[in-house]
Amino acid sequence: MDDLAAALSRLAPQLAPGGTGIEGLVQLSGGASLQTFAFSVTTAEGPVPLILRRRPNPGAQSATAVPLATEAALIAAAGARGAPVAELIRLAEPDDGLGEALIVRRVEGETLGRRIVRHERFVAVRPTLAAQCGRILRTIHDTPPPEGVRLATSDAHGELDRYEAAYRATGAERPVLELALRHLRRHAPAPVEPRLLHGDFRTGNLMVDPEQGVAAVLDWELAHIGDPAEDLGWLCVNSWRFGAADRPVGGFGDYDALLEGYGDPSMTRERIRYWQMLGSLKWGVMCLMMFTGGASGEAALERHVIGRRVSETEIDILALLEEAR
Repeated sequence: MDDLAAALSRLAPQLAPGGTGIEGLVQLSGGASLQTFAFSVTTAEGPVPLILRRRPNPGAQSATAVPLATEAALIAAAGARGAPVAELIRLAEPDDGLGEALIVRRVEGETLGRRIVRHERFVAVRPTLAAQCGRILRTIHDTPPPEGVRLATSDAHGELDRYEAAYRATGAERPVLELALRHLRRHAPAPVEPRLLHGDFRTGNLMVDPEQGVAAVLDWELAHIGDPAEDLGWLCVNSWRFGAADRPVGGFGDYDALLEGYGDPSMTRERIRYWQMLGSLKWGVMCLMMFTGGASGEAALERHVIGRRVSETEIDILALLEEAR
């Protein structure tokens, strides 16, 4: 931590006008591949609050995660189109002493899903969030990928191939997942023009302010090119409703409001529901992978505990299959 603080102090003049040093450096979370720190740059006019995200071990990057340089480019591009993002302050250079890292302006608000969908502080803004998310997603999808940025491209069949392979590799036999795979292959939507996708747009990755609503879209590491309905369907997966199952969009709204905000007649509830089921399948497979890894002693206890949620996704899939009959 001392080395990190020293490196950031040296950069202070470049991070804020009149920056003389930093204060309040604290680690906010420790993910599998990324670290997040909050700190402020000290200036004569007062502290400038910032966030540092860095990958301390490049080998920890998952196969689907984009480099932080790509995240930085996407944040800047989407922000320029009007999407709410945490303003990019600096993409770390080799001599900065930070490794692979980026620094953004700190945005005030709440990311914890259970608070967003239940706490009284958000009562006034909750009814507007679904339409707001629709408008934000339309802005992201209309953003051309920055020149020189390379992103993976996938469609429904590609996602099914990838997650079926991951499911088979676990050696598990889960009848509900088998049913979902069969149904989703049979009803895959016709290809559409691929667009820029956030890839993990959901409650928990949105900074929500109790007065203005979504203040920033966070965590762009799974961005890729694909069917725009994938982003909308992922937002509707029951696992991201945090107990508010009666509000299918993020635990705070309904499909009609989401579609109204998105404002594209070609986007239909049926397409969203298809990708919602595929999203439940994907999360179920991810949970199963965590569970089997934990059961064999290859994963931390936290991942094993998350892995038990595969049964929740199976319930969600069964409900969706029943409605699709």
